[in-house]
Amino acid sequence: MNPVRSRWLSPEMMLFILILFLVELVRGAVLGSFLPIFGVKSLGLTLDVIGVAVTAHYLTDTLLKMAIGYLLDRFSVRFVVNGGLLASLAGVFLFQFAFQPWLFIVAAALYGVGISPIWIVCLTKVTEDRRATQMGFLYTIWLLGLGAGPVASNILLDYSTQLTYYLLLALAIASWLLSLLIAGGQSASVERLPLREQLAVLKERLRHMRLLLPGMVLQTGGAGMLVPILPSFAEGRLGMNGTQYSMLMLAGGGLTALGLIPLGRLSDKLGGKKWFLVLGFGLIGASLYCLALEPPLWESIALAGLLGLSYATLLPAWNALLANYVPKGQQGLGWGIFSTVEGIGGMIGPVAGGTLASWQGESAVVWYTAVMYAVIAFFYIWFPFRAFTDNAGSMK
Repeated sequence: MNPVRSRWLSPEMMLFILILFLVELVRGAVLGSFLPIFGVKSLGLTLDVIGVAVTAHYLTDTLLKMAIGYLLDRFSVRFVVNGGLLASLAGVFLFQFAFQPWLFIVAAALYGVGISPIWIVCLTKVTEDRRATQMGFLYTIWLLGLGAGPVASNILLDYSTQLTYYLLLALAIASWLLSLLIAGGQSASVERLPLREQLAVLKERLRHMRLLLPGMVLQTGGAGMLVPILPSFAEGRLGMNGTQYSMLMLAGGGLTALGLIPLGRLSDKLGGKKWFLVLGFGLIGASLYCLALEPPLWESIALAGLLGLSYATLLPAWNALLANYVPKGQQGLGWGIFSTVEGIGGMIGPVAGGTLASWQGESAVVWYTAVMYAVIAFFYIWFPFRAFTDNAGSMK
């Protein structure tokens, strides 16, 4: 076996991947299903409070991403990952007592602490010579967890909210216990830089990647707007029960996972990454617009499938572009920067979505999100092809 491949598929890497899957499984269930339904139906909270809570989650998640290179520089991988997952476990534990809006928001914020470290650590383990394959594998694991979480949660919520909660709590405990098995050394992929120099690198990278910033912020902002309202939109506007909503999520997530590898290879073969971005963003906008019209069940599921394929069209080209901007020897810092920028949209989106839903209804949120993705697609039509290569190339 190739030594690089053997190293990447080592027991340590398999442990990281298993923890990543469990973390994303619980996060998908909590944010995509459990939190909005439990908060509204069991705790009597309003959609704007749910939106603020989801934003609080992304706020702590993003703040940690900003500091991940600094933390991995000074502490062991085990300490950073285990400490973060312990904080997340405390957040999940608090949900059952969060009848007051402030405590619900605090629990969601605490839950956000443990999400970033394991993802960033996995990204730093990707090797240069097999980047596309390994990135594709990581994103497949991420999607499987993030997609399976809400599907399973929605089915279980039809039977018992309490059972669903305790299962999620048990999975959070399992991921924390597994993190105790991580070796205690520091990440060799993170270059040792003083904090001032790391901030200077951050400023320089953001200057060079300015043409990507609108897409990075708006795409996560649009997705964030949908998080607090999707379950209630599916139930109240599309007339779905929990099992049917799970079918909707399965159609979207399943076709995303199935389409990632072939569409990624097609993107590499054709080379026109710009038009994969335009097509992906444009189809997402069109699909969401059609969903906002509140179609029948099977049309909604078909549109969710189209959304999944659209995302699979977009994601490989998007991450191939971002990879060009990652500083060599500073993988943790580089991916931390990009995750931070994308996290800004994740912070703003849920508050905007929850507030807009309380003001104009869930269908309005879906419609405005559709417009946002269409605007991103037209934006990337506007600027020249060479913008995708020249800026990245100047940073090598």
